[in-house]
Amino acid sequence: MNLDNTTWQTLNETIVNCRTCPRLVAWREQVARERRRAYREVEYWGKPVLGFGDRQARVMVVGLAPGAHGANRTGRMFTGDGSGVFLFRALHKAGFSSLPVSSHRDDDLTLDGLFISAVCRCAPPGNKPAPEEIGNCLPYLEREIELLGELQGFVALGQIAFDHTLRLLRSNGHEIPRLEFGHGAFYRLGEDLPWMLASYHPSRQNTQTGRLTEAMFDRIWAKVAELIKK
Repeated sequence: MNLDNTTWQTLNETIVNCRTCPRLVAWREQVARERRRAYREVEYWGKPVLGFGDRQARVMVVGLAPGAHGANRTGRMFTGDGSGVFLFRALHKAGFSSLPVSSHRDDDLTLDGLFISAVCRCAPPGNKPAPEEIGNCLPYLEREIELLGELQGFVALGQIAFDHTLRLLRSNGHEIPRLEFGHGAFYRLGEDLPWMLASYHPSRQNTQTGRLTEAMFDRIWAKVAELIKK
């Protein structure tokens, strides 16, 4: 997939119209048709979800994939589910989000200095995209990185985002050694490369069990603010 000459507009059109992975296309559209009872009267997005945020961003936040009844419903990353509630509350406290709650793609929320994306753009069954499905999507993430001309760092939300963002950089010829994922782990990836900061994913599985607390997550965004001031 050659996206070298795409602009934001053409890139986003390509992403929204993507039907490369039959399993993911079938699932996202099935979910959009059947809908959860609480959203029975709501029209679901049901398509690949775009990255969004500040196109002059110094930091890219990379997640795993849209939630079936979150971003697959609302049409915006981390919007409309528990992960998004936890994320945007933290971003607002740290001064990166104009609103503390992200409810829909047309809710006027803006990001300052951040761009939010993911390694997979379609909601996967069981929230588990297959490796080849992630591989099909990575060129979209790669092109977003190229278009973010002020980029200084990555925040990877979860190990899959961490591993595949590094995989993408290595595939472009950057010699990055094997790095261990851990909450709060920070790495300088090399000269002329963005840094990497890892965080547990703000999924309900992590936040409701106490594996990821608000204080732990707040420290991630305080670290980001500190890094981009330098």
